[in-house]
Amino acid sequence: MAEESETLEETRATIENTLRNLQNAKQFAFDIGSSLVKIAYSSSVSKTKTNYDRTMRKHDSSVMRLHFIQFHIKKFRECLDFIRKECGPLRVKSAVCTGSGTTQYQDIIANAIGVEFHKVNEMECLVKGNNFLLNNILDEAFTYDHHNDVCKYSFETINTKSQFPYLLVNIGTGVSIYKVESDECFERVGGSSMGGGCFFGMGSLLTHTNDFDALMRMAEEGDHRSMDILVSDIYGGRAHKLGLPNDLIAGSFGKCADAEYVEAIKKNSHYRSDVLRSLLLMISNSIGQIAVLYASTLNANRIYFGGYFIRNHPIVMRTMTFAVNFWSQGEIQAQFLRHESYTSAIGAFLKGVEMFSDSHPEEADPCYMCSWKEHYAGSTALGRFVPTAPLSSSFNVGVLEMECCEMNLSMFPLLRSDIVYRPDTVSLNHDPEAREYWIHCMEGSIEKTIVKAVESQLNCADVRQRAENVKRKYLEHLKILREKPFAYGCCNVRNLLDLREQILNQFLFDDAFLNQKRFENERAMEELSAVLKEVDAVSSERDRQILVVKGLLAGNVFDWGAKEVVKLMEDNGGLTFKMATDVLQKRPWLVDDLDVWLEAYFSNGYRCALIFVDNSGADVLLGVLPFARELIRHHTKVIIACNWSPALNDITAYEMEALMDGICEKDETIKNAVLERRLIVCNSGQGSPCLDFRRINSSLCELVVSECVDLVVIEGMGRAIHTNFDAHFTCDSLKAAVIKTKWLADRLGGSVFSVVCKFEHGSHRAVAS
Repeated sequence: MAEESETLEETRATIENTLRNLQNAKQFAFDIGSSLVKIAYSSSVSKTKTNYDRTMRKHDSSVMRLHFIQFHIKKFRECLDFIRKECGPLRVKSAVCTGSGTTQYQDIIANAIGVEFHKVNEMECLVKGNNFLLNNILDEAFTYDHHNDVCKYSFETINTKSQFPYLLVNIGTGVSIYKVESDECFERVGGSSMGGGCFFGMGSLLTHTNDFDALMRMAEEGDHRSMDILVSDIYGGRAHKLGLPNDLIAGSFGKCADAEYVEAIKKNSHYRSDVLRSLLLMISNSIGQIAVLYASTLNANRIYFGGYFIRNHPIVMRTMTFAVNFWSQGEIQAQFLRHESYTSAIGAFLKGVEMFSDSHPEEADPCYMCSWKEHYAGSTALGRFVPTAPLSSSFNVGVLEMECCEMNLSMFPLLRSDIVYRPDTVSLNHDPEAREYWIHCMEGSIEKTIVKAVESQLNCADVRQRAENVKRKYLEHLKILREKPFAYGCCNVRNLLDLREQILNQFLFDDAFLNQKRFENERAMEELSAVLKEVDAVSSERDRQILVVKGLLAGNVFDWGAKEVVKLMEDNGGLTFKMATDVLQKRPWLVDDLDVWLEAYFSNGYRCALIFVDNSGADVLLGVLPFARELIRHHTKVIIACNWSPALNDITAYEMEALMDGICEKDETIKNAVLERRLIVCNSGQGSPCLDFRRINSSLCELVVSECVDLVVIEGMGRAIHTNFDAHFTCDSLKAAVIKTKWLADRLGGSVFSVVCKFEHGSHRAVAS
């Protein structure tokens, strides 16, 4: 009885921790299968605001979050009961449902949450959910390489415009193949009866095992060569003359035509596993061949596989990958989705949003027109993407949360389209040494981060407890990533930093460096006039340009994300701008394109420059502003792009705009440029110490095109080295940063405070307006 009571208590705790923010839930959708249930709902999550007096203002604003939960159907009634008790008044008095179990549960759902009930087409839900994931989660699609011992998962950067048309191959009981051209334009083009039901049924008959995942595990251990006739069995060593590999299957179960042979192999202990391996290969190869034939006929760019049959089973992904590669002669890759098990629930929810908006246009929520991002801090590791046992009748759950970005994000229009853009310089998935260094680095730096978080809200009673929760949860996530680096898609420095910011926000630290930034900005403002006066004292325009470039680099030394710099900033007296200039590497620099930049600067006459800035204080005020001021003097319009939301001590657009009045009082050139809109401050749409050009504020992208930006300047180690070091643009670009990490300096062949000044000509000068 005690064990049963403990299990019930654990179940209740799991339900409570999983079905979060129900008090502010707005709308529901359900995907009900024969064994699994997925619930989708939206809720508004209150945001906090840290004040300069080191207190916190709760419920300052809210952001919309989407919750997707999957669990065993035996726990459905308990979950519905919890929703009924916890859920506040729903904004949308209807719910949509898809899946085979809809009819059985529709009245129960309607009564539990007090809504009208609508059944929606499963095929449409599948397509909508698939597109939503591909459009909003950058590391959603992956390929599987069984032979890669470092990391078998490779995640692909997809330009959403070029992904269509694609094939969606859904493998459940049977196989359905859809051609997808958009959310609205799709059709079922074919399928097969040889799918998961065939494997389950035939496998059960052949092995007397009636558990799908047990059959899969047995197939993983089997050897099909005792069942199948291979090309080498027919042609011996001459197979290569026919252009065929020796291990290619010529006939599935071909050896089993010999009755004596069958009686002999039945005595082997691994007989059942061998049978299942052969059966699985026969089905997977057939599906792969059919998919490639449809893709070739329909000119589809990609093939995505999903459904109950896949569910991250390595043996299935391995065989499907081989089949597609073989039948397409290497031209197409089999691709899979991290969160494919949620697609129908996501699509059902989006369909419900559409139905409500069509019937109540005046109440339509604009957030669904915005971009969304994965909320790692509230999601299980890849939502069962990491190979595990299936969801069982005990209350195991998978959770995916997504948060509204509050704006539309777009691919940066000046990226070269002929070169695949990958933001991250180093993939920690495929570089174990780099992964261990950075995870160790993040583990060591979290203490400093929570110290700043506590300082920012020192007058809040629970601040230390919340800070410890940040540390505990971040370290838990880092442990997962050390063991399974693919747990959240691409593991890289950018995502490690973004994950930390999400967890800080989860525990109500919206701006841990708020007071630090104010202090640094005030201190830099006191020095600004003197720095500008020093620039103006240089009569040679060339020498003046060299001075402001060095100032741009010196400003970048100020960085709370670099351990070596933090030591300098925390010493008595702190780090001054002159000290930062003095520690810079002497020329020639590690990457030294200064002379090439000077030639381009004086010969091109840039029309408009876009500068992506980094830190508050000396970095932006004493480094970026004098550099931007020289561009303005050279008749170049300047757009300064700052973060949308806080991250470390990086300047935000809101903070930069607040400083502009004081800056204008100190300098007439900048004042006139601001008044004439020749100096503009915009937000990049991001809240990270790094920069991902796949997701830039669409308003900024439109401004870039309309202003004919012909120079992109990226400043700072996170934006110009950890990310975008290898980015290529259609216009000229200048990347300026100081290396402040010994490990990275060693990797690049330099030392701490080595300088990167990287200039590249664009493939063409400007974007036409």
